[in-house]
Amino acid sequence: MSVFLNMSFPVSGVECPLWLPPLVAFVLSYFSSMGGVSGAVLLLPFQVSVLGFTSPAVSPTNLVFNIIAIPGGIYRYAREGRMIPPLTWAVVAGTIPGVVIGQLMRVNWLPNPRTFKAFVGCVLLYVGVRMLLEASKSVSRPSTRAQPGDWRVENLECSTRRLIFTFQGRRYECGTPGIVFLSLAVGVVGGIYGIGGGSLLAPYFVAILGLPVHTIAGATLMGTFITSVVGVTFSELIAPLYRSKGVQVAPDWLLGSLFGAGGLLGIYLGARAQRFFPARWLKAILAVILIVVAVIYLWGYVAPRR
Repeated sequence: MSVFLNMSFPVSGVECPLWLPPLVAFVLSYFSSMGGVSGAVLLLPFQVSVLGFTSPAVSPTNLVFNIIAIPGGIYRYAREGRMIPPLTWAVVAGTIPGVVIGQLMRVNWLPNPRTFKAFVGCVLLYVGVRMLLEASKSVSRPSTRAQPGDWRVENLECSTRRLIFTFQGRRYECGTPGIVFLSLAVGVVGGIYGIGGGSLLAPYFVAILGLPVHTIAGATLMGTFITSVVGVTFSELIAPLYRSKGVQVAPDWLLGSLFGAGGLLGIYLGARAQRFFPARWLKAILAVILIVVAVIYLWGYVAPRR
């Protein structure tokens, strides 16, 4: 029985119960997917701090989780008519080159686990504060429950200058170039961190651009999925160049697949349940978790070593 419950992962050096990765991924992705986040932003601290997976290979392993877990959520959002293809492709156009640049930075300039944790802390703190501010603003706004037919995005118009659509009787507009350039910057951060970038874009779309979370979730998940495929492919291509130096760059496919299996179910169910949960409470809970993890990481970096 102990052989079945415990498993060693040679690539990452992790040893843990077989059921732990899918269970953790399921819980994290179920709630985070309602806000357009795959859960990778929380999964990476778990791998680094709990499982002790601190090599550069942890970033592409996180992307493997995205590749396996996200399609269920994309299918659900597309089925309900809440995908915005032009927004998705604007995100992808920026994040694909960004994630390649970010992975090169991760391997060459951030291989040290202590430095990497400090970077992770900054990313988590930014995301957490943004989400917490948006959640606090939404408390004062009256919420209305939409009818089943109101969940589809309608009257979509897209150009190189702007994106316009209507949702639940309201008109929304945002600039296309701004989304592409922001996605490029987010792609760099996402490539370093191993999250694909959706967890950074979703709070920006909701808090800064004022887009409804029910419409951006599918687009950010699709963007994260595509950039994750690019990121994992790039990691595999450059892995032989760093293997001779004793640096593991290629992902741990077995560990990433176990995380992905739990995430696939979690994201699908989260996307399905999104309409029935108050978005402000979900964002507030997620924001608190992100901020707590960020403070722990940053304190570990600035605190004097014994």
